[in-house]
Amino acid sequence: MKKALIFQHMNHDTPGRFLDYFVEDGITPHAVRLWEGQAIPSLEGYDLMFVLGGAMDVWETEENPWLTGEKQAIREWVADRGKPYIGLCLGHQLLANALGGEVALAQEGEVGVHEVKVNGAAEGHPLFAGLSGSHKVMQWHHAEVKVPPKEATVLASSPRAKVQAIAIDNHAIGMQFHAEFSPQSVASWESLPNYVGALERELGPGAYGKVTAEAYPLMPQMGAMTRRIYDNFKRASGLVR
Repeated sequence: MKKALIFQHMNHDTPGRFLDYFVEDGITPHAVRLWEGQAIPSLEGYDLMFVLGGAMDVWETEENPWLTGEKQAIREWVADRGKPYIGLCLGHQLLANALGGEVALAQEGEVGVHEVKVNGAAEGHPLFAGLSGSHKVMQWHHAEVKVPPKEATVLASSPRAKVQAIAIDNHAIGMQFHAEFSPQSVASWESLPNYVGALERELGPGAYGKVTAEAYPLMPQMGAMTRRIYDNFKRASGLVR
């Protein structure tokens, strides 16, 4: 079986929808809880690097010294080895930063359901084949990629963030939006007071109920988009032949 190396940055955060895809394709996930001090293993023997989101920012290396080693591992994996990589939210920002792009606080963050638009030039890119126009997605971020790496192709944008998705050749993709969030992901927040509290600080009282009421009806379309991106990615990157 193939193996996915998953970098995790906070509790209760998982690859969500992607875990179903991994099972279908015979990919075994191995998570490293970086914020708890777990060491990054040797990269040998892994077929995919999958980097999740987190509450920290890419520049907060004094508070989170493991970020330095994580960025080095991402750079080696993507730039030196040219192997398959998927990064979500913080994982998207880390990819950009590790390869020389610039990440900073967004002028206006995005939390909840927002819209992204596939860039015209990206419609012919192998990683976004079959995607065009605007799509509703789940967001939860306050930093963004301001300047993508020079070798990156920007695949999607939003009114608040010009760099919503990037591709490095055909083997690495970063997405600012949370393509992994499933109905199960969102439902789990109800039993996590810190998540509900964070939503209310962002969106006001009753935020969890408002977000779920808007998000749940859109989940089939969100899932179809994520599935399309993953299927494109696994073929274009050579992860699954």
